[in-house]
Order: sequence, then C-alpha cells, then structure tokens
Amino acid sequence: MEIRCICGSECIKHTSQILKKMDLFYRPCVQCKEVNFRKFSPLTSQIDLDKIDNNFGSCKCGKRHLDVVIAHILKIMIEEGIKDKKSTLRDTCVPLITPAYPTDSVPFLPLDSLVILSGEVDEKCARRIVKEVNEVKGVLKGNLKDTVGIKDSESKPHMYELLAGCDMRFDIVQTPFGAIGIYKNQGKIHIEFPRVKSPKIELLKKALEEFDHPSVLDCTCGPGTLGIACLKAGARKVVFNDIWKPAVEMTVINLEVNGFPVKISGNKEGLIASGDRFEVYCADIKELKNITDQKFDICIVDVFPEVDPEEFLKAAEELAGKVILI
Repeated sequence: MEIRCICGSECIKHTSQILKKMDLFYRPCVQCKEVNFRKFSPLTSQIDLDKIDNNFGSCKCGKRHLDVVIAHILKIMIEEGIKDKKSTLRDTCVPLITPAYPTDSVPFLPLDSLVILSGEVDEKCARRIVKEVNEVKGVLKGNLKDTVGIKDSESKPHMYELLAGCDMRFDIVQTPFGAIGIYKNQGKIHIEFPRVKSPKIELLKKALEEFDHPSVLDCTCGPGTLGIACLKAGARKVVFNDIWKPAVEMTVINLEVNGFPVKISGNKEGLIASGDRFEVYCADIKELKNITDQKFDICIVDVFPEVDPEEFLKAAEELAGKVILI
C-alpha cells in the first residue's frame, strides 16, 4: 500500500529507515553551541529580541538547541501580541519533537523536527512561526489537558486545530519484541510521551506470556501501538478496533510502516483493512460482537484516564477469555 502524508510531503517513512538514524537525530556535533537561558525568567530580561533569528544559536550541522528554538518562537509570539514581554520559555508552548523517544539530554533540533501546541496562538502567528523557525513543521492550537479523540459512543469528538504546517509526528516505542514506530496526526490523536519502559507494554507482556501465539482483540486501539506489539510478539491474529476513525486510519499506516502489509477492505461492516494475521475495524466496542463472531484469547481495553471502563470491560468479556485493562 502506498502511503503519503496529507500535507503532500514525504513525512512518512518505514520504521526501519528511521531507527537506523535514531542515535543521530538530536545529538549535538562538537561545534554545536550550549545555551544558558533561564526558563522561568522573562526572555526579554536575558537577550535583545532583535538578535534572535534563524542564524541565532545555529551550527554548520544544521541543528539548534531546543531552548534556542523556543526562544525564537517566543520572540514571534511577543511581536504578534500573543505573549507579553514578561513571558518565559517555560510558558511559551508544548514542544513535541518528531521522531520522539526518550533522550538523556536536551535535544539539538534539525529541520522540521518539532510540532508545537499552544492555547493562545492565532493563525497569523502560527504561519510566521512555520515560515521563520526552520525546526517547526506544524503549529496546533489547543490545551494539553484536553483529551483528543472520542471518549465513548456518547461523547462528542475533540481535536486540536492545525493552524499552519503539518502535524504528522512519529513516536518510537521500545518493546521487548523490538522497537515500534507510531505515526500520529497529532491534532486528531491523543498525545503520549514515549518512555524508556512503557507500563502499558509491561502489562501486555505479562498477559502474552500466559498463551502460546494467542488471538488478540485490541478493542480501543488508538493508533495501533499495543496491537502491533502483539503482532511483533508472535500473536496468531490481532483484530484492531476503535470508534474514532482517525485512529484506525493511523493504525493502518502504522501497520504498513512496521512491516505488516495492508489491504484496504470495504466489503464487511466496520472492516477498514486487513492483512496476514490482522484485521482493522472502526466500530463501537458494544456493537463489535454483532459484526464479528470471532472469539479471542485476550482482549485489551485501554480507555482514556477519565473514562469509566465498566461498559468496555463488559463488552470485552463477551468477546475474549481474558480481558486486560491497560
């Protein structure tokens, strides 16, 4: 299946291509410059804003320290009247690097490696940021505390607003079965920050160890992380399902880039795509039993923190022998 980002650029690559370069993305070269900005003090008390442009803090290798990039963003926000002159780096925006993985030091950012989230920015300011700050590929408007997606069948969906650029991001998730790459249109998919060890993956590993090549239903799959981990672990079959269509669209992309070729399907109710050892559905978990008569060894239930999982667990118990609440 040919995959292309909705922005028209080549944002989406096979996971193996990115993993080969993973150690180099944010590592400074010997000539990269350290910075000493105080994150909780007004930027204007530390530097003349006129000195900050794309050359400020830059290196021949093409990277800049994250704090320099945020300072450049804050300068534009101050000039556009979004922030005042007492604003600090800490309250500028939420920086979301891409590809994202745990780092042991502040990253030095290359071109198009950052999507930012702000609840205050407007479209004019966002367009300036994408145009003038080379490291920023996209600007989203929203609050990190708000859940992106749809909580359950009774809820209305919520998304961040993409004001400028592209919000396609890539997370690298380490699992005992190998690294997994997860793409997300971040305005439509909830934000998760990759960890050295994921508690969700650890719970999943314990459940998988109880079976020999189990069949698995990932009934609230999001962009597909846990179900793809099951495929990597040797599951006999995995069925991915989510009521939020943007999530299953990302699941399809993530299956493909992680080495599981996808066929787009449309002949069966709710079925979006399929392939060797997997199917992808977009349906309410409570209706899934009426769509498929399959029974599973394991059902994974991974709901948003503020959602009561009782109805999900009840529906899952009718579909699987073992239910795991992640």
